[in-house]
Order: sequence, then C-alpha cells, then structure tokens
Amino acid sequence: MIKPEGRRRFAVLAAATLGLSVLGGCAGFHFGLQKPEVSLADIRLLDGNLLEQRFLLSLRVTNPNNVDIPVEGLNFTLDINGGHFARGVGNQPVVIPRLGEAMVEVTATTGLGSFLRQFKELAKGRDKMEYRLKGRLVTGNLGGFDFDRSGDVGALKGLGEPAGRKPPSEQF
Repeated sequence: MIKPEGRRRFAVLAAATLGLSVLGGCAGFHFGLQKPEVSLADIRLLDGNLLEQRFLLSLRVTNPNNVDIPVEGLNFTLDINGGHFARGVGNQPVVIPRLGEAMVEVTATTGLGSFLRQFKELAKGRDKMEYRLKGRLVTGNLGGFDFDRSGDVGALKGLGEPAGRKPPSEQF
C-alpha cells in the first residue's frame, strides 16, 4: 500500500513533468508573433559546370514584430516561371531587428535542365522573371517560421560572369 506522502510526491512529480512537457511543446509556438516576410531581392550566377550551377541569392527578411528575431539559418526552394529552379540552405546567423529588415545572402544550386529552361526564357527577351520562394526560417527558441512568397525579379544577372567580377568597361 502506498503511503499518503508517497502519493503526494508522485502527484507533484507528475504535475511537474506535465508542466515541463507543455512548456517544451510551446517552444515552437510564436506567442502571437507575426511571420517575417521573406522576398527575393537579387539573384546572381556564382559559378557552374556542365552538371551544376550555383547562384547567390539576396533575400530581404522583414520583421513586422516589436521584438528582434534571431535567425540561425534557413532552407528553401526556388521556382522560376512556374518550374522548379533551385534549392538551398544557409546557416549564417542573423538577427532581424524589431520593426526592421535584414539582407541574407545564401547559395542556391540548380541542375543543367533547370538552368537551360530559364536560359530559353531569357532568349525570348524576358526582362522580368516570376518567382516563388518557399522555405523555413530556423529561429531556435521560437521554433521557426515557414515562408512562401511570389513575385518577380529582373532577369538573371551576370550569366556567364561570376559574382564579384565587374564587366569590362571602355576607358577613353
């Protein structure tokens, strides 16, 4: 037979365990925070070979909340003109200031087929490309935020020209 103080001790331990479980489960909840907005600000060709191309993406992350959001990293996929184009991950930590924004640069990788499909679109004379950027911001204690943004961006810059290298200019 269990003594009364043993039952109380068990009840206290059970309640504490339940309480900690609930608090741990709440770590992924955002407690009324609005989702940050993630949009594609720029895309540049970094390098590539016959099978794979790498692009540098500049993402603008806007925080509509009255608290800073520490971002530990992100993962994403990028569709352009209705078709899958690239995917990537980033682990560069950044703090998105309250009621502010930050630029995050990440690398995206694509295969030859996706690249050639977009190159054909450029050959048609398109000066803007429609995109859809889907992924997740990893925020540690806040759990993370999913994002899904559509928009348009200027045609891919620097095709055949690695980022950081300036095109030749004429001097007189």
